Amino acid sequence: MSLLLISVSIYSLAQDRENVGNRIETMNNYVFSFEKDLTRKLYISGFRIIFLYEKRMLETGNYIVDVDATFSEAFLNGTIEGVVNNDELLLLEGVTFSNISRDLNNDAAKVNIKINLTNPVILISQEDPWNIKIDLTVDLLIEDIGGLAYWNRTANFEAYIPITNFEDPLYLIETNGFIAHKINITPYNSTEFVDGSDVTKLTDHLNNFYYIDNTDAPSFLKRLEGDFSSDPNGIESLVNIQALSSAGIGVVDKVIVDHIYFSSANPSGSTYSGMPSWFKLDSGHEGTYGL
Repeated sequence: MSLLLISVSIYSLAQDRENVGNRIETMNNYVFSFEKDLTRKLYISGFRIIFLYEKRMLETGNYIVDVDATFSEAFLNGTIEGVVNNDELLLLEGVTFSNISRDLNNDAAKVNIKINLTNPVILISQEDPWNIKIDLTVDLLIEDIGGLAYWNRTANFEAYIPITNFEDPLYLIETNGFIAHKINITPYNSTEFVDGSDVTKLTDHLNNFYYIDNTDAPSFLKRLEGDFSSDPNGIESLVNIQALSSAGIGVVDKVIVDHIYFSSANPSGSTYSGMPSWFKLDSGHEGTYGL
């Protein structure tokens, strides 16, 4: 009988150990999928908030005053510069921090897991000219409802959003929305724009509103704020004066690099053989475009 009891006890312990192991493996797999899901939700949040920035800019004719503070406000509070209208509220539904936390908990409850996200800090920045970085730091507690195991740590989640998804804020404001185009990366570099007297590629770059990266130019985030100062992640286009005129927008005779043309700066510019008479560049940008 003693041997029988010992055998049953050993078998029971083995079964318990196996059950515990299976449960922990299930939770571990959930944590892995949770992290991927949160990163995806962070991408969607960033995308919608920036979309709402540009929508608000078109409606008000004003730049965003403080992108960092306003992004945190939109993500954590569901408002932009203290207010939100019905259309904006619909777009923010499901992408604020409280919405994301609620949805994640609803999913976790299906596998008897509870999630607690606290002390969120959200940042928006750029590490390269063509992508916006969304960075969320949060205290994370994931625990089994039965109290079997838990994960408790400060976690960081990152999402990168290509700026080619969006229209250039400078054109939205400076042309009163008459000319709005998405940011397209040029297929050319500075050594390809001009080949001897052949300016075909430069003309194509101009006519298609292509963009190049240039540390002399403002970044996309600075463009949202109407900040024309240079940035390590700067981008620029060449303003097509003919397109502005055709849209009924008054034009001025000055250098056509966008952050110069739309600003108060007015350096002297030169014209070039093979290009329209209104095509003018300052000496600081001639080399950039192979002239």
